[in-house]
Amino acid sequence: MHTIHYRAADIGGLRISYREAGRADAPTLLLLHGFPTAGHMFRDLIPLLADSFHLVAPDLPGFGQSDMPPCSAFKYTFENLAEKIDRFIDVIGLKRFAIYIFDYGAPIGLRIAVKHSGRITAIVSQNGNAYEEGLSDGWNPIRSYWENPSQANRDALRAFLKPETTVWQYTHGVSDATGVSPDGYSLDNFYLTRPGADEIQLDLFGDYKSNVAVYPSFHKYFREYKPPFLAVWGKNDPFFLAAGAEAFKRDIPDAVVRFFDTGHFALETHAAEIAAAIRDFGVGRMGS
Repeated sequence: MHTIHYRAADIGGLRISYREAGRADAPTLLLLHGFPTAGHMFRDLIPLLADSFHLVAPDLPGFGQSDMPPCSAFKYTFENLAEKIDRFIDVIGLKRFAIYIFDYGAPIGLRIAVKHSGRITAIVSQNGNAYEEGLSDGWNPIRSYWENPSQANRDALRAFLKPETTVWQYTHGVSDATGVSPDGYSLDNFYLTRPGADEIQLDLFGDYKSNVAVYPSFHKYFREYKPPFLAVWGKNDPFFLAAGAEAFKRDIPDAVVRFFDTGHFALETHAAEIAAAIRDFGVGRMGS
């Protein structure tokens, strides 16, 4: 058994909470979560990899146990979140590392990879999209808000913040919903009900269009640097389609793509299989 440490770092007055496990001299894997969760989404994966990796899982600003300044005091954009996580990486002293990107963690981690290409040893994408063909029709209400940021279109997105929607995200596409622990979605729903959390998430829904706009820069990075790349994908994801996983091979021909018969939160049902896929991919390759 490996101890998981629960720490916090000060990033210019902003507190970033994070989980850390494994030897500091082992290959580092930075775990970047998505919506609407936090570092706790990796609670099953971390113990399975801690004997071989140094694992760091921060909560993004506005998520989990990290500070959640109001929208009036903090700009909730993906560019700003990436900048804060970039600073976090330096504060805790990471030099070279692989990234595990999921959902929102993908555009954040890939912005960091583009900026620090020489420091990224490998990329693991678990339903972390970077191609337009990976975006399902489930994004249409959010696309409407991108095209017309009216109050009515913004309010329509509040359906994504309802407790039952969170549960649906966890259970859709899963063969046996009784295998999904209520712990994850219950904690996510607790965080979503905090005062001001709704406006933060609505701001990020609106800003997600900035990620699509920079997809070409991600593709250029893939083509130029060809980082070792592993996609571990819940093939029944209602938001990020399997085509988005296959698309990585267009720019990284040697990318390894593995599909699992599960949904968006693949770690809830397939943590052991994903950990095995990471090991098969190669600890040495990810620490090179």
